[in-house]
Amino acid sequence: MSEDHYFSAQPASADERRTIPVVLAGTELTLETAAGVFSPGHVDLGTQVLLRSVPEPHGSVLDLGCGWGPIALTAALRAPEAAVTAVDVNERALDLLRRNATRAAAVAPLAPLTAARADEVDPEVRFDVIWSNPPIRIGKDALHDLLDMWLPRLAPGGSAWLVVQRNLGADSLAKWLTVRGEQTGGWGAVEKVASAKGFRVLRVDAR
Repeated sequence: MSEDHYFSAQPASADERRTIPVVLAGTELTLETAAGVFSPGHVDLGTQVLLRSVPEPHGSVLDLGCGWGPIALTAALRAPEAAVTAVDVNERALDLLRRNATRAAAVAPLAPLTAARADEVDPEVRFDVIWSNPPIRIGKDALHDLLDMWLPRLAPGGSAWLVVQRNLGADSLAKWLTVRGEQTGGWGAVEKVASAKGFRVLRVDAR
């Protein structure tokens, strides 16, 4: 991999914007992408599998590792009465999502959507729903730290839905989530709810 990872705060590649056609929540959109963010040319396969597997969102929704926004925008389109927070370390991705939310809102009703760095999110806020295609390539320890930070912020009765490629450790992550939830009491049951195209979707329930 180049040094310009999609999980860099400030990607080194030129910020050359382009538009791509996508369909999210049955809505045809033209959205902005750029180099230096995750899957800039299309909605990646893992995200597609996740979005086909999740139930209707509600309440307060978190997209963890939002990129240019396909998950957050889908939640905001499917549930205009919800409130969506999208978090990423990549400043370029956050800017793209803010611009894409404006584009989407011009086409269809859209829930209020906030794109922010983790340190900009009120630590007291709890989420009814977390949807995430987590950044597996940041490394196992960093990924575990990320999930340790956010999964305990599920509201009572809430659930997180994570999509992970099987050959990049979906089953080992499911085992870690189960053990870690028992150790910390930060979350409850972990279930594999879908498997398609080489990906697994894991559901993590709040205690």
